[in-house]
Amino acid sequence: MRFKTLEIIFSVAVVMLLASPEVQAQGFLKADGKRIVNEKKENVLLRGVGLGGWMLQEGYMLKIQDEGQQYRIRERITELMGERQTQEFYDLWLSNHTQKIDVDSMKAWGFNSIRLPMHFNLYTLPVDKEPIAGQNTWLDKGFALTDSLLSWCKANQMYLILDLHAAPGGQGNDLNISDRDPSKPSLWESEANQQKTIALWKKLAERYADEPWIGAYDIINEPNWGFQDLKNDKNGIKEKGNVPLKKLMVDITKAIREVDKKHIIIIEGNGWGNNYSGILPAWDDNMVLSFHKYWSHNDPASADHIVKMRDQYNMPVWLGETGENSNVWFTEAIRLFESNNIGWAWWPLKKVGANNPMEIRSNLNYNAVVRYMNGKSNKPKESNAYSGLMELAAYTKLESTIIHRDVIDAMMRQPFSAETKPFKQHIIKNNSIVNAVDYDLGRNGMAYFDKDTADYHVSTGKYSAGNKGRVYRNDGVDISKDSLKYETYYVSSIEPGEWLQYTVDVKKAGNYTLKLCIASDDDKAKISVLLNGKAVTAETQLPNTGGLKTFQSVELRNIPFKAGKQVLRVRADTGYFNFSYIQFVEQ
Repeated sequence: MRFKTLEIIFSVAVVMLLASPEVQAQGFLKADGKRIVNEKKENVLLRGVGLGGWMLQEGYMLKIQDEGQQYRIRERITELMGERQTQEFYDLWLSNHTQKIDVDSMKAWGFNSIRLPMHFNLYTLPVDKEPIAGQNTWLDKGFALTDSLLSWCKANQMYLILDLHAAPGGQGNDLNISDRDPSKPSLWESEANQQKTIALWKKLAERYADEPWIGAYDIINEPNWGFQDLKNDKNGIKEKGNVPLKKLMVDITKAIREVDKKHIIIIEGNGWGNNYSGILPAWDDNMVLSFHKYWSHNDPASADHIVKMRDQYNMPVWLGETGENSNVWFTEAIRLFESNNIGWAWWPLKKVGANNPMEIRSNLNYNAVVRYMNGKSNKPKESNAYSGLMELAAYTKLESTIIHRDVIDAMMRQPFSAETKPFKQHIIKNNSIVNAVDYDLGRNGMAYFDKDTADYHVSTGKYSAGNKGRVYRNDGVDISKDSLKYETYYVSSIEPGEWLQYTVDVKKAGNYTLKLCIASDDDKAKISVLLNGKAVTAETQLPNTGGLKTFQSVELRNIPFKAGKQVLRVRADTGYFNFSYIQFVEQ
């Protein structure tokens, strides 16, 4: 999965582009009844990604479990290596994380929009740091970053949606989301914070009023505040009135419309964007409702409340944030919402973790910083912390990330195609090896079969791993990393009934011996091998190797292969085992 040249990156990108229809902008986007349309009245289905972690870091994106607000992460980094070196890290992070090549690649992969999670402190000073109370000091940094991103979007004909992710004071009790300091007044407890929020949106609207590639203004991300019962409903899930939230959104809308009559305004309900009690009907004729969805079922019933609200209020809806699950879940969700003409923005583009299009590589010195911050090791040396953090910031560049094309394929092709494709080209000659983790790309039940494929705990009340290893690929297949070998992976936790498919290109017809490298502590494990849908071995007994990390070869002889492309399946019949690779030996 490592891509070492831009040529390779874009060869993959072009293939992905062919699988996804391109949306061409024609002027400003607009709400037209239940649809989002361009100025030609053509339906626009937004397929986007949120740039989480760029302007606003959340601890989990950096593997930091404790005190995950960005201000605390920065304070703790400063304690490790001083203010000057900390500033170097954040400058490099902002410079590297999102560049033109990221936008070019997103376009090539089939996305047509980007959601920018903005931190207010890149655009204006916090209320308590203003030299003159009640005034607004404007900062160049945030506007310059936004201008650059917009220019890259325009060059690719992609819509940019501005999202105020961290509002002055913070808009909720989920602290990491908005980088909120609970020792200071929140957005809802400070009139000055609210006025600064309104002023920021007016400033943004003035700047971008005539930019058609600005798709919309997403004015407050995931408010989560219990206005009526803060003690027992701190995130506003049960809130019935939402009076302060509606008032602030109305005031922001008025300020925007003073300088910008053209752009869509996106609103989000309380309770992380989903509780609209007391907020509707709309107060503007160019408005879109945003919903956020995580870890719930993707059956038609799970979208009913969104579709019904769209019908009731005759206004478009948009799945403004979703993701953080397995490829199976991604495919299900996108198929569900696109079938209902609802666009989406995935979360996030990249992080230190695997279930997104790009994965930021960690390093040994940064891992030591993480262990220290999570209370699992001693304080690292200043020089080591500096080296690890600067290397991490360097690794945020697309060229240094791991591109997870299985994730991209699950999002852009698989929702409406059951076809399987090779994950890698497997040319079979004498002694060729196919790694078990390089099974075909495709849906569960088509390219592989796994029993535990996604996390649906919001619907079921029970957490499931979906993917126990969470490395290399993001399907339901459980994959583990070999701790003794660099960048070596194997399929783990294989259960009875599960199988893996490999499309191979055999150069010479004949009988082959398949050497399957497996590890097992089960005396009853058996497998079958199918070639082009027909069993060539049935319920072959696997040895107990003495442990799930003790691998040895099992030989399956006299397997007849024709020349050309063949489809091989390895199926677990009984028992449990781990699977590393297949070696093809001519007889």
